[in-house]
Amino acid sequence: MQKITKAIIPVAGLGTRFLPATKAMPKEMLPVVDKPVVQYLVEEVVASGITEIIFVTGRGKRAIEDHFDVSYELEDTLVEENKKDLLKAVRNISSLAKFSYVRQPLPLGDGHAILQAAHLVGNEPVLIIFGDCIYDSHTPASKQLIDAHDHYGHSIIGLSTVPRNQLSKFGVYGGPKIAPDILRIERVVEKPKPEKAPSNLVAVGKYIITPDVFRVLFKITKPRSGEFRLIDAFDHMLSRKEHIYGKILEGTWLDTGDKLNFIKATIHFGLKHPEIKRGLKSYLKKKL
Repeated sequence: MQKITKAIIPVAGLGTRFLPATKAMPKEMLPVVDKPVVQYLVEEVVASGITEIIFVTGRGKRAIEDHFDVSYELEDTLVEENKKDLLKAVRNISSLAKFSYVRQPLPLGDGHAILQAAHLVGNEPVLIIFGDCIYDSHTPASKQLIDAHDHYGHSIIGLSTVPRNQLSKFGVYGGPKIAPDILRIERVVEKPKPEKAPSNLVAVGKYIITPDVFRVLFKITKPRSGEFRLIDAFDHMLSRKEHIYGKILEGTWLDTGDKLNFIKATIHFGLKHPEIKRGLKSYLKKKL
């Protein structure tokens, strides 16, 4: 089994749900306590054994590249002020992995974004992790997917359960369980009505895809929705009886893609942060 060492993180979205905050700042750089969302994702994949990270960016995303680059001026200032802990934290960011950047010239869907990085991946499986979904778990969510791929092979989709009244927001996957936390996926439905859903298991923006998925995406010339979507590639592969598996992830899924869930994620990590957890807990008790 070929070892997975590369991850693609698409970050080209406009972040319109967070305007005006994202007018001049990438949504992936919005801070959850004291780290931007995208740093949580990078730390997750690095803790899972990934050594090379490919960002698919768009216009106005330069701050992401700057964040993961060396900042000599800032480091010099921290040295002069003898702020050793902050200096270590800042230096660690640029050394987390090897970073590469490619542009998605037009917003033509998540599948199109992934294709922009195909030439950097080569003929090997790769981890895909989208920029809204943080997982807080004992074993990093990406490592859970990599372990499942090592065991079963083929493409693996990270899944989580949601209440049935929320299924219309997600891509929903169904199929028989072959282990307590593993599905052999047979059906995928995009944003179904609850009564039409094949299960209550939804994709959480974390995938391992094999070279077969790239080949299918390259062959899609006229996407039905006008966008090249990863879910369409999976649907095509399932129609040909190709194997795709789902891994039900252990841990807490924190979707930072809208204002309310972003605040929930901030509170979640704030209550774990050694500097502020006591003060935040006291504040919340008074308010509630």
